[in-house]
Amino acid sequence: MYTFIKFGGSVITDKTGRESANLDVIQRLAQAVAAARAANPALALVLGHGSGSFGHHYAARYGVHRGIPLDADHTGFALTAAAALRLNRIVVDTLLEADVPAVSLQPSASLRSANGQITHWETTPIYEALQRRLIPVIHGDVAFDETQGTAIISTEALLSFLALRSPLRPQRIILVGEQAVYTADPHRDPTAQPIPLITQENIAQVLSQTGGSRAADVTGGMRSKIEFMWQLVEAIPDLEVWLIGPIPERLTAVLLGQSPAVGTLMKQC
Repeated sequence: MYTFIKFGGSVITDKTGRESANLDVIQRLAQAVAAARAANPALALVLGHGSGSFGHHYAARYGVHRGIPLDADHTGFALTAAAALRLNRIVVDTLLEADVPAVSLQPSASLRSANGQITHWETTPIYEALQRRLIPVIHGDVAFDETQGTAIISTEALLSFLALRSPLRPQRIILVGEQAVYTADPHRDPTAQPIPLITQENIAQVLSQTGGSRAADVTGGMRSKIEFMWQLVEAIPDLEVWLIGPIPERLTAVLLGQSPAVGTLMKQC
């Protein structure tokens, strides 16, 4: 079975800045992945990451996510794609330095969308990489869109496509970002409490309490991420989705099938 991981753009970059990578965090997360693979060499991982202060800055500035007409200037599209690739290179190189055999596979090179939704993505290279015990690394990216001209495809949308429309059915998805899902925004409300478990019984309440992003984010923020993941939980009965903070020990623990000290688990029951 496969495990999907996402390094959130808000933890691997400073999203309030511009192209500011959190190198220490990326290094620690890479070492956590390496530790899990050393403990369990059979782990089959697909790793995705957000664009944070790299791609989101240009996407928001040029409105790439809203669509650029075919006959308009597409410089913003190119700048967004290039920025996302710069961060991807940092992530992949850091993984390689930690002895994780990561290989970058740019989604937009083989992806198309309509109304911001993926209509086609050639995912065979991801499967082939896994067959060779490599770690394919994908990222939130631009897309040529049949309806609106251009779009931004989030990492969650990519992972969702892989989970539902490719042979790579995951057993576990790990989102590395906030420490957990909270009853309110913990950055604004000191009384906010972590929600350890999300099931059918409380998903509606959780979504009603969840907001968007605190910085430039053209992919919808926390609420959108939870909605995406809950759709997968409903579609894949045995799927577990973990939301954890960028603490290396917690990432290693979840990769090895253990429960972290703090985090939120989403599952059907």
